Amino acid sequence: MKILITRYLIVIEETQTGYSAYVPDLPGCISAGATREEIENNIQEAIFFHLEV
Repeated sequence: MKILITRYLIVIEETQTGYSAYVPDLPGCISAGATREEIENNIQEAIFFHLEV
């Protein structure tokens, strides 16, 4: 069984209402959240769903 691990750069920016994040290598893969922890979870989920589609 092969396991493929791929890493993507995640850009996290602080906004007036929380945080936003995007993945430059995956166009349209973006997310937002109120806290740093929330945005980290949200963008990981967004990457998973982006690659699944």
